[in-house]
Amino acid sequence: MAGRNGRTVRDLRRANRTAVLQRLYFDGPLSRFELGPATGLSSGSVSNVVADLVADGLVEEAGSVDSDGGRPRTLLRVAPASGHMIGVDVGETRVRVELFDLTLTELARAERPLAQQRYDVDVIVGHIRDGIAEVLAAAGLPAERLLGAGVGVPGIVEHTAERGAVVHGQTIGWDAVPLEALLRAGSPLPDTVPYLIDNGAKTLGQAEMWFGAGRGARNAVVVLFGSGVGASLVTPDVEQGRAVEWGHLTVRVRGRRCRCGALGCLEAYAGAESLLARWREEGGRVPEGTDEETALTALLAAAHPSGDESADPVALAVLEETAEYLGAGLSDLINLFQPERILIGGWAGLQLGTRFLPAVRRHAVSYALRHPARKVTVDLGRLGPDAVTVGAAILPLADFFARGGRRPEPAPEYPVPAWRTALEERAPH
Repeated sequence: MAGRNGRTVRDLRRANRTAVLQRLYFDGPLSRFELGPATGLSSGSVSNVVADLVADGLVEEAGSVDSDGGRPRTLLRVAPASGHMIGVDVGETRVRVELFDLTLTELARAERPLAQQRYDVDVIVGHIRDGIAEVLAAAGLPAERLLGAGVGVPGIVEHTAERGAVVHGQTIGWDAVPLEALLRAGSPLPDTVPYLIDNGAKTLGQAEMWFGAGRGARNAVVVLFGSGVGASLVTPDVEQGRAVEWGHLTVRVRGRRCRCGALGCLEAYAGAESLLARWREEGGRVPEGTDEETALTALLAAAHPSGDESADPVALAVLEETAEYLGAGLSDLINLFQPERILIGGWAGLQLGTRFLPAVRRHAVSYALRHPARKVTVDLGRLGPDAVTVGAAILPLADFFARGGRRPEPAPEYPVPAWRTALEERAPH
């Protein structure tokens, strides 16, 4: 039966379960007495919801605490083993797959390096499937126990009714790739376990806002600084975050060619790939046959050598120019969105770390308007290289909470695209 606002009794029960689960998850352990004011529910509603959640195995006792003049109050918490999620980071140097329990404690991980074939669709899909099977086997966990597998990818993710999540990754050569349908075809997961796919910068932002340096901020921008650059905007209107293609903001008319094909994008000046290319063009000694992470380590060592060695002026100049472009790009975010915090993550941002940050801060403030610049802080993210994977695992966790702790319905069957069928028919057997 629906009320005047269109909400049914079922909707109300789900909302109450969600409220209690989230408060216990983020602020627990808590007693039933504390849950009332924390959720806005009556004591009777709290008792009923807690009884349901305990019966479902989602909530368990976690000791007790003395009360004023009465019996000790039993503390409650979310049961860590009551659900599991997988997080996948389709990164620039590797595909990382991690298995977590409900409290996001890592239980197992698998990594697949990306070399020459990098973003070949079949290679990526195979790495994700194999990685999921590997972490489940390592933990001895049946696939049916999963709440879902979250996947963070480069590019724009479009969610369609016909083909599921479709990825438009212009910089990596993905043109409307139906990734969800491809993963579902031959998946190691049953139909009851969904794939939830979103932009990697957004999953990074989600992780930092829930568990990292963004906690407590109402308005923040989280930047992913790797081979390219991206960002996630979090505001009161967009609490789950929105990925913005910040790396393809034009910073120089008729400038350097970007990976997307356009001229003068921020990514063509501030991304790690362009940073290393400029060092090479200026005569820097980029180690041959190494990946970008190793080459960036060499650049940083050349600019800031240990011992009595003199710094490489070319490496220093390239780093300073990159810091200025990145700072100027941050100033646009400051002027447009006036965030409380800007957090820098991603493998390149973390590697350059505190040596790079003062220059970026200085340039961001010098290019931004004074009023919003005075109110923003620019810092590094706190969650390290696993932030995208953690954020990807949050996708099924957030969906689980939104359902009031109920497991999802079986995933829809998306048709395998015609081009994939044609390729398989022509493939040798």
